[in-house]
Amino acid sequence: QLVESGGGLVQAGGSLRLSCAASGRTFSNYAVGWFRQAPGKEREFVAVTVWGSITTYYADSVKGRFTLSRDNAKNTVYLQMNSLKPEDTAVYYCAAQMGRSGVRLRSHEWDYWGQGTQVTVSS
Repeated sequence: QLVESGGGLVQAGGSLRLSCAASGRTFSNYAVGWFRQAPGKEREFVAVTVWGSITTYYADSVKGRFTLSRDNAKNTVYLQMNSLKPEDTAVYYCAAQMGRSGVRLRSHEWDYWGQGTQVTVSS
């Protein structure tokens, strides 16, 4: 089970840190990712790690502003979001998968999902 937290309302230019805690799984064995879905749009990837690698891959729209990190001792993954923009408004989901190598950007390639947390950025 994956449980996200940390969403909320923030003004443009502000920061938020999302957390995703895993239970029943050892997160260090999985690739983890953050995705988001805005109203009327498809779910899109934000940041993903590559299974079996230390590589993290970021969407161009968040590169330089968002950072994915993980604390294996706490079985938790974070998404630090800085310099937030109104277009970052969405429901953010964490996801996990194990066994698929390479960069996986599509939702159907991820096996486990959290319930989502709302991030709203006001202008």
